[in-house]
Amino acid sequence: MLNLNNFVTSLADQGSWVAYSIIFLIILCETGLVIMPFLPGDSLLFLCGSIATLPHSFFNVELLLILLSFAAFLGDSLNFEIGNHFGKSLTKPKWSKWIKPNYLRKTNDFFKCYGSNAVLLGRFAPIIRTLVPFTAGISKMPYHTFAFFNVCGGIAWVSLGILSGYFFGNIPLVKNHFELLMMAIIVISLLPILLIKFKKNINLPTSHKTLKGNDLNEKK
Repeated sequence: MLNLNNFVTSLADQGSWVAYSIIFLIILCETGLVIMPFLPGDSLLFLCGSIATLPHSFFNVELLLILLSFAAFLGDSLNFEIGNHFGKSLTKPKWSKWIKPNYLRKTNDFFKCYGSNAVLLGRFAPIIRTLVPFTAGISKMPYHTFAFFNVCGGIAWVSLGILSGYFFGNIPLVKNHFELLMMAIIVISLLPILLIKFKKNINLPTSHKTLKGNDLNEKK
């Protein structure tokens, strides 16, 4: 975290468009290249937001929101196309060093659990965030469906990360427990979907009983 902090601070101190360009490229690659899930995402957004509050900082919060939301959208779109056109080749064993099979399995399970909402919710989960659009491309999800959740997820993720840093990033307690803050955000964001899934599981036995009852009546 300290090294990343120094890196982003040094970029902001340059006072040139180089800083914006490098941050843009990092977000683009972290979301757009399936082999780069290790790049900083949440922490980078948070730091950019917190640095934007400092006196004489080159970073402008409004510009960060616009540029990085576009980078997030563009990255997921690129990743979707990679999965759509090259996904089957890239999931072969020879690529397993770069694209971890266990990460793919977790992402597939995430998709099975949340469906199209996984494109939006996956934004808030490291590693999965990079693999969700790739998996969506492999599964041939309709692009208009993917694009809708991509736009919503990109704006929500970037806004939450940057504005959290902007308003709370310079509070020592928040800065020292950033990972816990992001975990809490992930849990809160998943609650509506978990409740829907829980209700479906409750209603499922009732539906089975109804179907069995109908079958018995038809036999009579």
